[in-house]
Amino acid sequence: MAVFRYEALSAQGKTTKGSMEADSARAARNQLRMQGMTPIAVEEVSRQAKQGKRRSAFERELSHREVVLFTRQLASLLQARLALAQALAALVEQAEKPLIRERINSIRSEVTSGTPLSQALGHYPKAFPEMYVATVAAGENTGDLGGVLAKLADALEARQALQQKVSAAFIYPAIVTVVAVLVVVGLLTYVVPQVVSVFENTNQALPTLTVVMIAISDFLRAWGWLLALALVAASYAFRSALQNKAFKLKFDEAVLGVPVLGPFVRAVNTARLASTLSILVGSGVPILKALAAANRTLGNTALRLAMVDVQERVKEGRALSKAMGKSGLFPPVLTHLVASGEATGQLAAMLERASDSQRTEVERKAMWLTSLMEPVLILVMGLIVLLIVLAVMMPIIEVNQLIQ
Repeated sequence: MAVFRYEALSAQGKTTKGSMEADSARAARNQLRMQGMTPIAVEEVSRQAKQGKRRSAFERELSHREVVLFTRQLASLLQARLALAQALAALVEQAEKPLIRERINSIRSEVTSGTPLSQALGHYPKAFPEMYVATVAAGENTGDLGGVLAKLADALEARQALQQKVSAAFIYPAIVTVVAVLVVVGLLTYVVPQVVSVFENTNQALPTLTVVMIAISDFLRAWGWLLALALVAASYAFRSALQNKAFKLKFDEAVLGVPVLGPFVRAVNTARLASTLSILVGSGVPILKALAAANRTLGNTALRLAMVDVQERVKEGRALSKAMGKSGLFPPVLTHLVASGEATGQLAAMLERASDSQRTEVERKAMWLTSLMEPVLILVMGLIVLLIVLAVMMPIIEVNQLIQ
């Protein structure tokens, strides 16, 4: 049986969308009519995937959390000696969201028709990237699909936990920055004009700092909307420029050269690279194919280009550790552990250790960055507020001195 996505009119005239299993599109239409609905469109889900049908930009795909949960549950069922089709059927029954149920239904339909699981997952590259599919294919080839999926679930969970820790570490500085900007804008556009307006009818010469603050306040009140539009346009132009490969490469190279940010970005990408290579090599994927799949997990173009050079050197017969060390972009701890793994024949274990080391380094650097940013933000905010207060108070102090 195949899975069909349908759109139909109910007896009350409302449009209903969903998915169902049937032997054919005609059988699916008959089932809809038996349920009192009039079919508008019925199409096989797996056929959409095979034909690469373009989905709507607003159509949601499985989230990373949902993929991790699917992987963990499928690994547990397979390790409990359930057949693959039975395990997928059980996951369909457990799925709470229609999208998850539809995706697993489609995958199960292809598996029952003889398609390998890796190939069925490959029809949804946004949810299941190349690394995921290659790992599943390796599990199928070795006959230990449940064990490979369990290792894959562990790695995905560790990556998700790291991402959550890093995101949580930068939430507080981001909130402080937004609040600081709003407070400063409020002071300049409302408080400063209200206080300084008292001195407008006097012939008193205002201090230079007060004059500057009044000019900034007048500019924000008159042209603040234009400044906001300019910032939005600059942000859009920058994002568009990042689509250019040459600009993106130069920008990523510059990021790696920034004293504090560069090592952090390098550690994040290295942890992801080592984790992916560990899973693929440990699952029996050939090293060249593992390197190609792991390269696509890197978010920095400069590191990705360096990995392409590493692939070429390995293809020529050089050791992976020497190829990585030649680039000079990867941390020494990674190259040393890879060299140790090559010498002892435990490359996967050493890559996993390197991944753990870099993950710890990312957490440490994230905490250090946030601990550094918090006092800097407070000092900058305090300095700006102090200047605004001085700009307001200096004319008042001069008036008091004249009266005395």
